Amino acid sequence: MVGHGPAGHRLVEALRERDAPGSWKITVIGEETRTAYDRVALTTHLEGAELAYPAHGPEVTVLPGEKVVSIDRAGRRVITDAGRDVPYDALVLATGSAPFVPPVEGKDLPGVFVYRTIDDLEAIREYSSTRGSGVVVGGGLLGLEAARAIQGLGLDSSVVEVAPWLMPRQLDEGGGAMLRRHIETLGMDVHAGTPMARLSAGEDGAVRHVVLSDGREIDAEVVVFSAGIRPRDELARLAGLEVGERGGIVVDSACLTSDPAIFAVGECALIGGMVYGLVGPCFSMAEVVADRLVNPDSTASFEGADLSTKLKLMGVDVASFGDPFADALGVTYTDPIGGVYKKLLVSDDAQTLLGGVLVGDAESYSTLRAFVGGKLPGAPEQMLFGGTEAAGGDLPGTTVICSCNNVTAEGIRCAISDHELRDVPAIKACTRAGSSCGSCVPLVKKILDAELTAAGIEVSKAICEHFAYSRAELFDIVRVRQIPTFSQLIAEHGTGRGCDICKPTVASILASLSSGHILDGEQAALQDTNDHFLANLQKNGTYSVVPRIPGGEITPDKLIVIGQVAKDFGLYTKITGGQRIDLFGARVEQLPQIWKILVDAGFESGHAYGKALRTVKSCVGETWCRYGVQDSVGMAIRLELRYRGLRAPHKLKSAVSGCARECAEAQSKDFGIIATEKGWNLYLAGNGGMRPRHADLFATDLSDDELIRTIDRFLMFYIRTADRLQRTSVWLESLEGGLEYLREVIVEDRLGICAELDAAMDHHVEVYSDEWRDTLEDTERLRRFVTFVNAPDVPDSSIAFEIERDQIKPVLVTGPRLEVVTK
Repeated sequence: MVGHGPAGHRLVEALRERDAPGSWKITVIGEETRTAYDRVALTTHLEGAELAYPAHGPEVTVLPGEKVVSIDRAGRRVITDAGRDVPYDALVLATGSAPFVPPVEGKDLPGVFVYRTIDDLEAIREYSSTRGSGVVVGGGLLGLEAARAIQGLGLDSSVVEVAPWLMPRQLDEGGGAMLRRHIETLGMDVHAGTPMARLSAGEDGAVRHVVLSDGREIDAEVVVFSAGIRPRDELARLAGLEVGERGGIVVDSACLTSDPAIFAVGECALIGGMVYGLVGPCFSMAEVVADRLVNPDSTASFEGADLSTKLKLMGVDVASFGDPFADALGVTYTDPIGGVYKKLLVSDDAQTLLGGVLVGDAESYSTLRAFVGGKLPGAPEQMLFGGTEAAGGDLPGTTVICSCNNVTAEGIRCAISDHELRDVPAIKACTRAGSSCGSCVPLVKKILDAELTAAGIEVSKAICEHFAYSRAELFDIVRVRQIPTFSQLIAEHGTGRGCDICKPTVASILASLSSGHILDGEQAALQDTNDHFLANLQKNGTYSVVPRIPGGEITPDKLIVIGQVAKDFGLYTKITGGQRIDLFGARVEQLPQIWKILVDAGFESGHAYGKALRTVKSCVGETWCRYGVQDSVGMAIRLELRYRGLRAPHKLKSAVSGCARECAEAQSKDFGIIATEKGWNLYLAGNGGMRPRHADLFATDLSDDELIRTIDRFLMFYIRTADRLQRTSVWLESLEGGLEYLREVIVEDRLGICAELDAAMDHHVEVYSDEWRDTLEDTERLRRFVTFVNAPDVPDSSIAFEIERDQIKPVLVTGPRLEVVTK
């Protein structure tokens, strides 16, 4: 086999799986000095990820760092540039593709790179260390990955795409526009619909500008071309094999070239008039060739491929499935404020799903893709909004779940039953489903859960496919082993590189254990959007600032400061139900300026952005109220200052009422306190929201110290044992033994852990530090707070306001809408 990329690697593995007697002696000749690695995850190499595939084993001869320069078809042998002469009975060309570099002036200047291999990434990283700006030419899948990579290297980044919108081969115009909106909010400039004319050099002779056809110049000390690929067919041409008019080694459905002893697979192959650049079709070709080599009578053939794809680009979910450009009835949902675009294309009778596009929310991708070409289980508009959630157990057996490896629902179900599989990693190992791009893993998990439930087997509580543990188990691992980082945790106790489920969960665990500032090092990359900017993102792209006002008590001087900040920065002010003041409408670059004024006046972060303690509400208590029997304000302030910054599986709210009249509404809080003549009554596990729950009375007539220690233990036990995003109310309902069991644990010390819980809370109180102040004192952290990296002082022109009731109000172009467009 010539070439050792993903397709070549898969072919060798497939051949070894099928060729049990070992009748084939396999030799692999690869031009790169590295053996095969995962090109799909190329960008993560810069983050330290290991991309190499497992070695084939001693029965396979791998010759890296050699290039095949000629094929002797008559003698059935290949010659390498090292002079090696290798005979063959069957030859497979898996030479892949090369980046396309447009023939523009300046393409050979120093500082101009392509983005295809690990060596390319290493060269870009080394060169970029002393540069400040970069441009990626190409707004497709790989181009946006390249843009993410150079931005991660600290460069001010721009993308140039000749098509009118990004990812034109996968997304329609609406999806491309929404993706652009997301990417520009991350500080990256997008220039779409205007071709590049040339590259110009600076005084040092290296590239300095990208010049567009309309005359605009873009600063570019680094330029990366990712404008498409061209099949590596030069070896086939020299050997006289048939190639396509526009490139590619012509093969039939068996992946055979014009020479019956030579196959071609992957991106170098032209099959059915197409060159496939996605890993799924390339793997399918490898499977076909493996079948043909092992069994000469095999009728295995490549019958086309599913070009569906799902990925997360710079934190944005993007997916397309089926035919996203079908001339058909369309059902479209657009929410420009929330950054969501969804489109389904269906048959004229709205019964058959033909394709679709998802941007900003691709949770339903795996299930929707499984229904392509089949009958929809509900109305199209229902499918857009969660109508696929129950799917998994009811999917037809012939439904292709993993298009990368052509695994059906029935194949997964049979594997679960026949091999007694109990988790997703076992299914991956057995069927290969989910082992390539990973986009089908959620649906694989649904099928697994449905099968196990039907068989009466307990379903695994593993947080995701990367950790075979629940959140509570992960918490204990991190706590006991004192693991400080996500990378160490996944290296020692997980698999892969993590996902959008486990990363923020581990980030919360680390924060709960006070493992450094949340914006330090790799911690910053784990955070959700709000935590990432220490502020709440609002619907028009601005942020709200919520300073802490413990117990709702505030001096006139501090009120004046808040009012002056709102006036100077033109913010909308709102007193919340939790006795705080929200300041709305701050742009990202204004956040540190606002924090500085507030911090200097004695304020600190109210953690309105985090899964943490929000507020401890209070009435005025016995100090002012004629009915009050205890100092509710003093207790509320004491509790809020004790638990401020405490990270938890979900947000926490509290209140203290000074008498039984309950003006602070304490019984609707995660922990609520009501004063009595003898002390305090403690209520636990209440909440408002979509599913209100009245808190349960846990203890009565507690002293101040008894109250605080009981709450300490309640909160720490909850943080240790709750599931991801589980409110205290749901957590308590899930505890076997309920309130009585909780009392045994945190009052009677049934488990012998009360001393640990006490020490953990004391540690939290001791190491607490205000995140706003800490960020202001660190120049590296402050670099995150700019609207545009290359123009930090330029405001976002897409943000606009109008005046209503003497305050600003966002001007929204349009709200969420659902429309049906006939063809």
